[in-house]
Amino acid sequence: MAAKRRMQTMEENRARLILAARKAFSEKGFAAASMDELTADAGLTRGALYHNFGDKKGLLAAVVAQVDGEMAGHAQEAATAAGNDWEGLLAEGTAYIEMALDPEVQRIVLLDGPAFLGDPSQWPSQNACLEVTKQTVGRLISEGVVKPVDIEAAARLLNGAALNAALWVAASAEPRSVLPKAIEAFRLMATGLLANPIRS
Repeated sequence: MAAKRRMQTMEENRARLILAARKAFSEKGFAAASMDELTADAGLTRGALYHNFGDKKGLLAAVVAQVDGEMAGHAQEAATAAGNDWEGLLAEGTAYIEMALDPEVQRIVLLDGPAFLGDPSQWPSQNACLEVTKQTVGRLISEGVVKPVDIEAAARLLNGAALNAALWVAASAEPRSVLPKAIEAFRLMATGLLANPIRS
């Protein structure tokens, strides 16, 4: 019983630290966020941060995973609402790019994430997205909608295009004017995979 309570307390502490970090990283950026202020906001000590995440960068990785996971969920909802797998694939990529306008997503996932955690294609959250895209591409190939191309190659290029478009929007001086250009180019590139381009 005591072990179960300890585990529950640990999970609660992790959640409190992630919540406080998400707010701090979004408002101030990762580099400027103070660990002392952050842990105080969570009502915990620096020791709790080190115990749960190893260091500040470990905490950022947890925050990025949470926000990126939410982005993936939102993009998949857009895909589900699209009506068929092909339109869903386009809707998912488009929704992901559009989220680059969200200030929290922009700062945490698209600017600070790559700057401090390295290549986003190596993040677990991005790899989870890749698996979903591979399944969709596989279905589209088997249905004859998409050309018989290597599934992993197509999925990686589609996901990479959406991610890089989002990174471009986030880093741009004029994100709102860049967004429609990024979406149009993404959709045009994707249609090159169609077995019968008239379907687009």
